[in-house]
Amino acid sequence: MVDSLSNAQARRIALAAQGFLDPRHTTPTMRTFTRTLERTGVLQVDSVNVLQRAHYMPLFSRMGPYDVELLRRAAEHRPRRIVEYWAHVQAFMPVDLWPVMRHRMASYREKRGKWGFVAADDALEQSLVAEVRDRGASTARDLDDGLPRAKDNWGWNWSRTRRVLDYLYTAGELAIAGRNNQFEIRYDLPERVLPADVLAQPTPSLEDASRELVRRAARSHGVATVQDLRDYYRMEVAHAAQAVAELVEDGELLPVTVEGWKRPGYLHRDARLPRRVNARALLSPFDPVVWERARTEQLFGFRYRIEIYVPAAKRVHGYYVLPFLLRDRIVGRADLKAERSYAGGAGRLVVRAAYAEPDAPPDTAAELAAELESLAGWLGLADIVVEPRGDLAGELGAAVAALG
Repeated sequence: MVDSLSNAQARRIALAAQGFLDPRHTTPTMRTFTRTLERTGVLQVDSVNVLQRAHYMPLFSRMGPYDVELLRRAAEHRPRRIVEYWAHVQAFMPVDLWPVMRHRMASYREKRGKWGFVAADDALEQSLVAEVRDRGASTARDLDDGLPRAKDNWGWNWSRTRRVLDYLYTAGELAIAGRNNQFEIRYDLPERVLPADVLAQPTPSLEDASRELVRRAARSHGVATVQDLRDYYRMEVAHAAQAVAELVEDGELLPVTVEGWKRPGYLHRDARLPRRVNARALLSPFDPVVWERARTEQLFGFRYRIEIYVPAAKRVHGYYVLPFLLRDRIVGRADLKAERSYAGGAGRLVVRAAYAEPDAPPDTAAELAAELESLAGWLGLADIVVEPRGDLAGELGAAVAALG
C-alpha cells in the first residue's frame, strides 16, 4: 500500500490521470475524443477568443491537431454526449452527469429571488419557457423583450431576459442546445437537448451525488487534496469532505502524504504511476492541469496568474499566457495571439512574449517551437511571429526560423 509520494511521483500521477500518457492518433476520432473527455471530466467554457475558445484547447493539448467538429457533434448532434452546465464553472460535462447535478439545480431554485444577479419574476420566467417551447432553441437576443441593458457596469451588460434565462438554465428548467456563430447561447427545453434515457434516470441522494462527483474528480486528478477534489466540480466543502471520508472507508481513495504538501493527499486506487511522462503541450489558462492555481504551484513549482483583467501596464507576462508543459514539468510560458485576418487572410500566430522557468531544460525553445508549429497548423495560420519580449524570445525566434 502506498502511503507517501515524492512530488515528482505525484506530478506524473496527475499528468497520467489527465491523459498525457495516451498516444496521439494521426487522425483523432470520436473514440479519441471520448477517451480524452473521460480523463478531463469537464471542458471549461470561456468567451475569450484571442487564440482559440477555451473548451477546444485541452483537447488539442492531449490529442494534437483534431477536427473541432468532433466537439460540435458531441455537443449538438444525436446521440448527444456532452452538455453545458455549471459543472466546474460554465463547462461541458458528460450528459450522464445531468441527474447527479439535480441537487445543484434544486439549490439554485431555492435561491431564486435571493440572487443579486436576477430578481424573481414568475411572469417573465413562464413566458420565456413557453416561448422556447413554441419556437425551439433560441438565444436571449431572439427572446429579448426590448428591456434596456444596464450601462453602469463594465461587464456583460446582460438584458433582464438573459439574466432570467441563465437562472432557468442553472435551475434545470432550460438546457443549452448549443451556441451560434456569435457564441450566444441557444436555450431549449431539457427534453429536446438531453437523451431520454438520461432524463429518465432517478435523482441520486445528495450523498450518492457527492460521492460520484468526488469519485470523478479523483480519477481526473489521480492524487489530490480535499480542496482540489472539492474545486473540480465546485462542491460545498462539507459535502466533499464527507464524500472523501466515505470513499476512503470504501478503499477507493487511499490517504497519502505528498512531499511538499501541507494538506493530506488522497490517491485514487486506479491511478497510474508511470516511470516517465513524455508530454509536450501548451496549456490553456482554463486547462484542468492549471485551473486550481495553488495545486499548480504545489505540483510544478509554477506560479501562474491569468492577467486578462489586469491593466496592460501592470501585466507581468502578458494578456493570454499559456504554460508550456514539457515531459513532466512546466518549463515556460508564452503570450499567444491568433491574428486570423493578417496578410490577406492567411493569418499568423503571434508570440507576444516568451519566458523560460529557472530550471528549463536546454531543448525548451526547440520543443516549444515545434509545438507552436503544430498549433498554428491546427488553427489554419500560415506563419509564426516571435516578438522580442521575454527571456526565451530570442532563442525561440531562432528555433522557429530554423523550422522554416
